[in-house]
Amino acid sequence: MGKKAIRYAVVDAFATEPFKGNPAAVCLLHDDNAADERWMQSVATEFNLSETAFLVRDFSRPASAAPLFHLRWFTPVTEVDLCGHATLASAHFLFTAVLPEHGMIEFMTKSGILTAKKVLAPVGAGEAHGKLFIELNFPMIDFLDCNEMPSIPETLNGAPVASVHKSAADGDLIVELSSAKQVADILPNMDEIKKLSCGGIMVTGPAPAGSGYDFFTRLFCPKFGMDEAGPCYWQYTLCIGTLLG
Repeated sequence: MGKKAIRYAVVDAFATEPFKGNPAAVCLLHDDNAADERWMQSVATEFNLSETAFLVRDFSRPASAAPLFHLRWFTPVTEVDLCGHATLASAHFLFTAVLPEHGMIEFMTKSGILTAKKVLAPVGAGEAHGKLFIELNFPMIDFLDCNEMPSIPETLNGAPVASVHKSAADGDLIVELSSAKQVADILPNMDEIKKLSCGGIMVTGPAPAGSGYDFFTRLFCPKFGMDEAGPCYWQYTLCIGTLLG
């Protein structure tokens, strides 16, 4: 690495106040060739958060087009192909501290082009109605029925399971429970999760009426150096983060 200072921030995604939500580190690099993978992995290990995002701007686009950034994500132990909350954190950092005049940003990633844009919170969003949110457009991933059902209740310490699906992209499991309370209350057995053939397990359930959210989700992936990536409360599927000053 060169001696240029690296601009970075730690952003709490899915939060309306500091020290809550799902934190991610965001590093804005000067040159895509200035940092190698070993350096980026060392930085992510030093932050020791579930995800660290690295951004490099692509200046080849015309000024009239949406800004484009190369984006990569690293856990404390490895690089991953896609991360939602670290992308949200990256967009928030750019919209508030780097390019506040822009309403849309695109990211070039290993999972294709992702977009982030400022939108008004939809009707029915409670106190957030009328505030600026960030809307992310992510690739669609196919899911398959899963036959690992017998191992799931033990893994989740007996939580009743409504359905289990498997990602066609990476084989990760999506486990649906009957309620958000069950999602919040589970005490996962990390040793059992490490024994699964997949990289991680996402547990989700419908949010309670009147909460302003569609569903609650928790992600457990100890194989990637993080027992839990952090809770995610998804509101209206696309509008998933408030723009905070």
